[in-house]
Amino acid sequence: MTRRRVAVSRASADALGVLGNQIRLGRHARGWSIADLAARLGVNPRTVTNAESGSPTVAIGTVFNAAFLVGVDLFGLSGPELARARRAGEETLALLPAKVRKPTARSSPDDFAF
Repeated sequence: MTRRRVAVSRASADALGVLGNQIRLGRHARGWSIADLAARLGVNPRTVTNAESGSPTVAIGTVFNAAFLVGVDLFGLSGPELARARRAGEETLALLPAKVRKPTARSSPDDFAF
């Protein structure tokens, strides 16, 4: 299987690096080896190494599970706060229309009639 490169913005690469470092620090604080965390996640140790190095090819669910296992607060929120934020987001989204309609095009770009 060939590895596919994933293009990411500089900001995304920085965020992946920060989260990877937080996972590594959390793993070290628990005294776990890469193999220990991999076993808890049910993945190959290489996947943990990639997650800790900020690789964009690791599944986001795997990265979030790793963060949770080592005690990283995602989005600066703890478990109950994260659940409340999710519900609040879902409630806000429920208020939005189901479909977004594109505005109709004007007949002429110079048409400024009101």
